Amino acid sequence: MSSLLVSDARVLTPTGTLPGGWVAVRDGRIEAIGPAATRPPSDLPERLVVDGAWVLPGFLDVHGHGAVGFDTMDADPVGLEAIAAHQARHGVTGFLPTTWTASHGATMAALETIADLHGRALAGATVLGAHMEGPYLNPRRCGAQDQRDIRPADPDEVAAYLATGVVRLITLAPEIAENLALVHTCREAGVTASIGHSDATFDEVRAAVAAGVRHATHTGNAMRPLHHREPGTVGGVLDHPEVRAEVIADGIHVHPALLRLVHAVKGSDGLLLVTDAIGATGLPEGPFDIGGRTVEVRDGAVRLPDGALAGSVLTLDRALRTLAAATGLGVEHLWPTVSRTPARAIGVDDRKGSLIPGADGDLVVLDDDLQVLATVVGGRLVHRAAPPRPPEPGGPRPEPTADPTPEPRPLTAGPAGG
Repeated sequence: MSSLLVSDARVLTPTGTLPGGWVAVRDGRIEAIGPAATRPPSDLPERLVVDGAWVLPGFLDVHGHGAVGFDTMDADPVGLEAIAAHQARHGVTGFLPTTWTASHGATMAALETIADLHGRALAGATVLGAHMEGPYLNPRRCGAQDQRDIRPADPDEVAAYLATGVVRLITLAPEIAENLALVHTCREAGVTASIGHSDATFDEVRAAVAAGVRHATHTGNAMRPLHHREPGTVGGVLDHPEVRAEVIADGIHVHPALLRLVHAVKGSDGLLLVTDAIGATGLPEGPFDIGGRTVEVRDGAVRLPDGALAGSVLTLDRALRTLAAATGLGVEHLWPTVSRTPARAIGVDDRKGSLIPGADGDLVVLDDDLQVLATVVGGRLVHRAAPPRPPEPGGPRPEPTADPTPEPRPLTAGPAGG
C-alpha cells in the first residue's frame, strides 16, 4: 500500500466542497481530509499538488465488458490487467468485469479468472468482483446477447457461479419463474439482483421488487418500453425509488431528454452511470469481433449488421460529461452517479465511493471540463495526464488518437514537502 498527500484541491466530500483542501492517504486508506485553513500531515512521502482542480472519489464501473482489444469472456488475466489500466486512464478506480450470455464452461472460466485477480493491485483499477449479464434473460429482449445460450436459471448452475465468491451483480429477467426464484437466492447470498433484458410488465416489475430486485441494467435499453396505459419495465423501474437505475450516457443509447428525466426521478443517489463497454473501446473505429460476431464501430456507436446496438465504446469520464450537459448540473451535484451510488449498488460503500477517513485511498482529479488529470488507487498514482504536445511551427497537426478526448493540463507531483 502507498501513501500520498493530495493538496490545493476542491475536495468533494459527502458534506460539501472543501476549497483549497487536501486529502491524506496513508497505507492505502484515507487518513484525514481538511480545508485550506488546516495543516495536513507533513510526513507523507509523496505529494500531488493539483492547483485547484476537483478531487472526488474514484469512479466505479459496475457494467463493462472490455477495452483495448480484450473482453472479460476471454478469461485472460493479461486482458483484465489491460482493461484495468484503460479504466484508470478514465478515472475508474474499481470495476466489475462483466460477462456475456454464454455456455456454462465459458462463464465459469471468466469468473475463475476474475477470482484470481479479485482485489489485487493491478496496473490500474481494482477488480471488485463480477457482473453476470445473463444468461438468465428474456429472449424477446436479448439485444446483442446470444439468444442460443439464454436459459432459465438452474439452481445447481447458479450455485457453481456463486461458489467462485466474486459475483456481486446478476442481470436477469424476473418475469420468468425460475429467474424470479433466483432473486431470493441473490438476496440470501448478498448479491445484487438487477432487472435487465426483460419484457416484464409493470406488475411483474412490482413483484420482482417485492422479491428483492434493487437494480436496473442499462435503463431504457433491452427492456419493455414505457407506455401510457402499461408502464412496462421502464415505468416500473422509474416508479420504484428503491431500484437504482443504470444508464449508458453516451448520447446514443439514451436520448439526453430521457437521461435528464431519469436523473430528475432518481436523483444522483438513484442513477448510476455505466459504460457497457466492449473490447473495441479505446481502439480505432471499424469492424470488430465480439463472441464470434462482427460488429461495426462507427461514429461512437457499436452496431450489429441489423443495426442493433451491441454495447458501447464509452468511458465513464465521458458519461459524466454527457450527464452534466444533459442536466446542466455541476460535478458537485453529480459525483455520486459515478462513485457513491455504484458503491452502494454492489455493497462496497463501507470503503469506497466517498471521501471519508478510513475509506480506501481511491481518488480521481478532474479539471473544470471534467477531464481526468490523475487517478489514484490505494494511494498509488496509477495515471497522470501528460501535457499536450503542440505542433511544430509550420508543421502538420498531430494525428488524432483513437480516443479523441483532449489531453488536460499536467499536475505537479513530487516528494511531500518539496
